[in-house]
Amino acid sequence: MVNDRGNIKWTSLMMPEHIEMLNNIWDEQDRKQKPIIDEQQQEEINLKLQMAVKNDLTVELKYFSNHDYYNAKGKIASIDRQNKYIKVAGQYLPIESIIDVWID
Repeated sequence: MVNDRGNIKWTSLMMPEHIEMLNNIWDEQDRKQKPIIDEQQQEEINLKLQMAVKNDLTVELKYFSNHDYYNAKGKIASIDRQNKYIKVAGQYLPIESIIDVWID
């Protein structure tokens, strides 16, 4: 088996600008795209959110922000339909960024 050290072998020959450029390229490759939520999925998310608010249930939200997926868990403190934000566990999340909802 070959012991390949990747870029470690060549780093001493690279200029700092080249290293920065390579890091930017790798970061761009790791970026994720926001999934497209159809009307049926959006309606299902809205129903779960309404049920959680009405019955004071704990929810786990999966949302998309800054080219990555995150989870937030807690009780819904408020839903601001006018500004399209939801407050969960001290975080304000845009309603459009919510991908999925699970009720505990």
